[in-house]
Amino acid sequence: MSFALTTDQIRNGSKTVTRRAGWLHLKPGDMLRPVKKCMGLKPGDKIEPLRAPLRVVSVRREPLRWLTDSVFGDDECKREGFPDMTPAEFVAMFCATHKGCTPETDVTRIEFEYVG
Repeated sequence: MSFALTTDQIRNGSKTVTRRAGWLHLKPGDMLRPVKKCMGLKPGDKIEPLRAPLRVVSVRREPLRWLTDSVFGDDECKREGFPDMTPAEFVAMFCATHKGCTPETDVTRIEFEYVG
């Protein structure tokens, strides 16, 4: 799984949740290899692992707008690795970096733990 926008947060272990537009078949217990980038590599580029595998703890679909609930959203921004970002800022950033995404879009919330 690519973490191009949150490489530092994965490396320092501050990120424990990620949201994705897809990943519909992921389930608790699945292992993920965190990498900096895995799609759109140029010829000769190599996949750069960021750390040991991650274990999926929980997976659910939810509207992105749920983050705008202040208590839930504030905690989720921290878990996403953006403690200084407001929920509204996070939703705007997510929509700006995911083509066709709006606050009403259902996204996959993936909670994980660090292994090893």
